[in-house]
Amino acid sequence: MSAPSEPEVTGRLAWFRELPARGKRAFVGAFLGYGLDSYDYWVLPLGLAAITSAFGLTKGEAGLLATATLVASAFGGVLAGVLADRIGRVRTLMLTVIAYAVFTALCGLAPNYETLLVFRALQGIGFGGEWATGAILVAEYASAKHRGRSVAVIQSAWAVGWGLAVITYTLVFSLVDDDMAWRVLFFTGALPALLVIYLRRGITDAPIYTRQKESARGSLRAIFRRDLLRTTVFASILATGCQGGYYTLATWLPTFLKDHRGLTLINTGPYYLFLITGAFAGYLCGGYFTDRLGRKNTFRLFAVLSAALVLLYTQLPSSIGDSIMYLGFPLGFTSSAIFSGFGAYLSELYPSRARGAGQGFTYNFGRGVGAFFPTIIGYLADQHGVGGAMAFGALAYALAFFALFGLPETRNTELS
Repeated sequence: MSAPSEPEVTGRLAWFRELPARGKRAFVGAFLGYGLDSYDYWVLPLGLAAITSAFGLTKGEAGLLATATLVASAFGGVLAGVLADRIGRVRTLMLTVIAYAVFTALCGLAPNYETLLVFRALQGIGFGGEWATGAILVAEYASAKHRGRSVAVIQSAWAVGWGLAVITYTLVFSLVDDDMAWRVLFFTGALPALLVIYLRRGITDAPIYTRQKESARGSLRAIFRRDLLRTTVFASILATGCQGGYYTLATWLPTFLKDHRGLTLINTGPYYLFLITGAFAGYLCGGYFTDRLGRKNTFRLFAVLSAALVLLYTQLPSSIGDSIMYLGFPLGFTSSAIFSGFGAYLSELYPSRARGAGQGFTYNFGRGVGAFFPTIIGYLADQHGVGGAMAFGALAYALAFFALFGLPETRNTELS
């Protein structure tokens, strides 16, 4: 006589309630890790105008700071993916948190532009590895039915970290002179190191990984073999398009609001409020769409909407006033919702033996190539203004749309 099956978990929070106890703890650790990862990323764009003034930089040189971070993060993400397959998801997660926290704080001590560039690049190594590792950890605990929403909520931590960074930025720049304020902002980036204490207590890798970890080699070679090569190529293009568009917006938006819209520190607050609340809602709702509409249809929908809204936000005349501010909510929503499916989709595209390497490489290859968009925008801005140059970022979303023709649909796939 067979044992009775357990009743299905239902309700709006079923995606969380169905997680085992260790899965819930892993979820909290990954959420905090990614939120603080976001915080340490945003201190640069928020302080970029002050840094540019302090070191007398051109817009191209300022853009290179963002590009260096993202290019280094691509290498860090690939390395973390290989390590996640080899030494485990949790141990790799701890290493990435320590790396991005320490080097963010050191950026505040940089005596010149060249040193800041090096420290920021080293920060990028830890920054790049955290997301893929945490997403895999949670994806392997989650069920196929709710995996999209489970990992999308992890993704929403980016908006939480962004909001916390904006609040800290506002306080610091209100209380301290600009020449010192950007340094203080970087010093606060050391706080995420405390998260390692939590990660070391009671968080373990999911059974699906521990059952086969003895045979895991943690090699990039596996994702370039014939059975996975096509997936790797097109998933990398998808990630490039999504991140090229997003990092154009993330890097240059503060400068755009200040230079093109003529906003002061205080006046930018409502603009960020609409963007960040839109982003948070987008991450959460995007996970719902990935489970209901499928992975590919969700990417297609938000690629089209994001491209259209970037053009509207940057090209509408200033004379229309507060309408631009309100447009921030749908812009934040769509440009963030497109990322909600990545954690689940990339985890489902690769088998367990190559999941860390596959997700780490494709997502961070996209980040590395997409990282050149901010620098291109910086040089274009010297000739066409920041607003005109940012419109170029809309082309990145067309690249993401194209990549989906080479990838399968994976909704409701059980992880192997």
